[in-house]
Amino acid sequence: MGEGTRFKVYCSQCREKVELAVAEFRLALGASAERTFYSFTCPSCGAAVRKTAGEKIVAALTAAGVRTMRLLRVEG
Repeated sequence: MGEGTRFKVYCSQCREKVELAVAEFRLALGASAERTFYSFTCPSCGAAVRKTAGEKIVAALTAAGVRTMRLLRVEG
């Protein structure tokens, strides 16, 4: 996998199935599975889409080189 890798996903707003390049995704790794998600902007409707990411999705996106950020838990 790598720069030429593309993923097919559904937009939760317009319901279109779109194909996006690795650079069009962002992956956020939270402190728990419920807080881990990927996001993208739908090329069909322009909506900012955010979906939870399980272990398999995280593994596929990171292997492809999707830009990843680790979310910090704020105490207090």
